[in-house]
Amino acid sequence: MSTLPPLPPVPSSGEKTVAQIEQLPALMAQLQKSVEQVVVGQNATVEAILIALITRGHCLLTGVPGLAKTLLVKVVAHLLGLHFSRVQFTPDLMPSDITGTDVLEEDSETGHRKFVFVPGPVFTQVLLADEINRTPPKTQAALLEAMQEKTVTLAGKAYAMHEPFLVLATQNPIEQEGTYPLPEAQLDRFLFELPINYPSYQDEVLLVEKHSYTPMEHLEPLISEEQILALREAVTQIPAPPNVVDYAVRLVRATRPEDSTSPEFIKRWIRCGASPRASQNLILAGRARAALQGRYNVACEDISALAVPVLRHRLIRSFHADADNKSSDQIIQQLIGQIGITDK
Repeated sequence: MSTLPPLPPVPSSGEKTVAQIEQLPALMAQLQKSVEQVVVGQNATVEAILIALITRGHCLLTGVPGLAKTLLVKVVAHLLGLHFSRVQFTPDLMPSDITGTDVLEEDSETGHRKFVFVPGPVFTQVLLADEINRTPPKTQAALLEAMQEKTVTLAGKAYAMHEPFLVLATQNPIEQEGTYPLPEAQLDRFLFELPINYPSYQDEVLLVEKHSYTPMEHLEPLISEEQILALREAVTQIPAPPNVVDYAVRLVRATRPEDSTSPEFIKRWIRCGASPRASQNLILAGRARAALQGRYNVACEDISALAVPVLRHRLIRSFHADADNKSSDQIIQQLIGQIGITDK
């Protein structure tokens, strides 16, 4: 499979942005087609991961064991030509097992000893934090600086991550014994929460008939690291009209029970709403979604389409929501139906 052609030189920064964004729909189609050769029925998840990559975000994948979450992450990293590392989170995992540590080394010739930093698995480009909720908060927090600041600080010295850097964390939503729920501050660092559901009957039949596992060696990377960084910069140039920004902000503010615009069902079902980071992420992800569809401006439809994965892990439901059997997804969908779109 051939890679995408190199980015052509163009004289104007505006023309360059257009030329780069024009590659995205083709890249999306190629990526989904290639992933289908290994993992069946995850096109929406692949699209969300690509949006997170080009918007400097991260994803939390939730699903029961056996749904190919790990394999999906590995094949996407391979097709994007990025370095991949996996950390299996366990109760005895220490922060240094993720970030790395200083070790004392002795020069064989001079006998002089010095501390040398040995990087941990976080120094990669695609990090799979497998079952992240199985390790204590102290170790979970080792990822916070890397996810937000793209650095790791040890003994007063900051070490920069290699861009692009993407964290894809998984957690099992049904097992609670021996798990540590992610703190709200860490959940807020994830652009999306993406549930990995059971495949459809047709997809499962295809999966069983076709293979149990297809090696990835025959799949070639579709894009270079330099192209990904260029696409990141191009997507930031996509304009978000004032009415779209207004819609995103009103939607997020309405999730806060104390806000005057909050509907009565939010005041009943939500204990704590989303932060301004959610508003920012809606616009960032909206830019990427528009580019993936070959459009050069964000629409309110992009915001409403992304609201559920952006907001579902940022809302803290009240006991009334549990009593009324209302999930975060249902509450967000009801809110979308109530918050109107303006033309200003």
